Amino acid sequence: MSNSFAPINSSSYSGPSQKKRVAYFYDSDVGNYAYVAGHPMKPHRIRLAHSLIMNYGTYHLMEIYRAKPATRHEMTQFHTDEYIDFLQKVTPDNMDSFSKEQLKYNVGDDCPVFDGLFEFCGISAGGSMEGAARINRGKCDIAVNWAGGLHHAKKSEASGFCYVNDIVLGIIELLRFKKRVLYIDIDVHHGDGVEEAFYTTDRVMTVSFHKYGEYFPGTGELRDIGVGQGKNYSVNFPLRDGIDDVTYKSIFEPVIENVMKYYQPEAIVLQCGGDSLSGDRLGCFNLSMRGHANCVKFVKSFNVPTLVLGGGGYTMRNVARTWAFETGVLVGQELSSTLPYNEYYEYYGPDYELDVRASNMENANSKEYLKKITDQVIENLKKTTFAPSVQLTEVPRTTILGGTEEDENIANDMDEDENKDVRTTKRQFDARVSRDDEFEESGDEREAFAAYGIHRQTGANKRRNIMDHKNSSSRIMEAQADNSKSSQGLSHNATNTAKGDSVPETVTSN
Repeated sequence: MSNSFAPINSSSYSGPSQKKRVAYFYDSDVGNYAYVAGHPMKPHRIRLAHSLIMNYGTYHLMEIYRAKPATRHEMTQFHTDEYIDFLQKVTPDNMDSFSKEQLKYNVGDDCPVFDGLFEFCGISAGGSMEGAARINRGKCDIAVNWAGGLHHAKKSEASGFCYVNDIVLGIIELLRFKKRVLYIDIDVHHGDGVEEAFYTTDRVMTVSFHKYGEYFPGTGELRDIGVGQGKNYSVNFPLRDGIDDVTYKSIFEPVIENVMKYYQPEAIVLQCGGDSLSGDRLGCFNLSMRGHANCVKFVKSFNVPTLVLGGGGYTMRNVARTWAFETGVLVGQELSSTLPYNEYYEYYGPDYELDVRASNMENANSKEYLKKITDQVIENLKKTTFAPSVQLTEVPRTTILGGTEEDENIANDMDEDENKDVRTTKRQFDARVSRDDEFEESGDEREAFAAYGIHRQTGANKRRNIMDHKNSSSRIMEAQADNSKSSQGLSHNATNTAKGDSVPETVTSN
């Protein structure tokens, strides 16, 4: 492993001078959903990361929100009506009657039908959209949604474990106020769904560092640079197996530095897929936790409003540790290398440390190869200067659904009375039991020691109010309640008291 990165608790990753206003989005229901037995994608990993974030005390340094699930209407700002209707209707019980649609929308093996599919997509997309909305209103410098980052979903097709592209929806929201948005993807897989969505526009630049060559999804060549008005605004850096910390840093920093120089975005969306970490079940890179976090630190240093999202990552204990560490980087907190005790402590044995180390995997990326790619990427960037097509165009300051903010607030007040945000009660939660193997890892993982219910969340058919604020103390109490049961033997109920979220909700300890 490279020794070029400072110790875990070094101020090189955080510090008072780099502290930002951070809004963190987490829904305690997200870990209750599961694809199918044996599927590598496990939403439960988000709950593990959240537990570490809470037990490190990181929540003291940011505002915690529970976003409203994205509605069907909001999802169709990018996806087709027919596709979203299908996701909303199909269930494991009736899926046989939708066999034609499953084939049409690529729902099957990689993207199975599971209980609560649409509700899970709503949680993922809702956090990204509300994070973007808060950035638009200047209410935070950084918004974090580890449940987001599902970059493979297409306009009318599921792909690569992704059904609804929360990233595209978040970028669409940012574009209501921002002239230029930069998307950066450090997942091991190419961010094809996001690139495809903005391939013909210069208002979004997509930059993806990924494994290329006989590897899913098979896209992302160097020469894929966009078309029409979007020519040179799609940036692809194809990589080979085994790239390590030092090598990744040597390409990431100069490319992003030149992107910032030539494109000058008004907002950034950073997808932090954890499958680029060493030892990932489906990945083939060799990044340590610190090497991965260096990308987050570097992007943060530009002081541009940033939406930070999750993504891939299939070794749960590594993904959770990395996202917790990167949350610390974002808020400027120094985290101890010794993990605090938490309800998932046994996952992190035998070392019980906040670290993901690189292995002795061979790096197939030669200096000559990387220099050639870097030089070509920078040459293409020189042709992009400032997205000229929007220089003289006034970007409309409309709300997420159009109209004025006053219209939006009135609509929200009406919806609060008509459409209740129903959450799962503790009685309902305890009545559901998952399979014993639901959260089981690969052969080298410990079997999960707790089973969680899989349920359908009703959600809310409600407009999104981007001016909503939640009382700070209520946010912290809600977050503490979600994590205190195991460590203290206590359970709490909290009430969401946000101005725009006045409908009571039951929050259960998990």
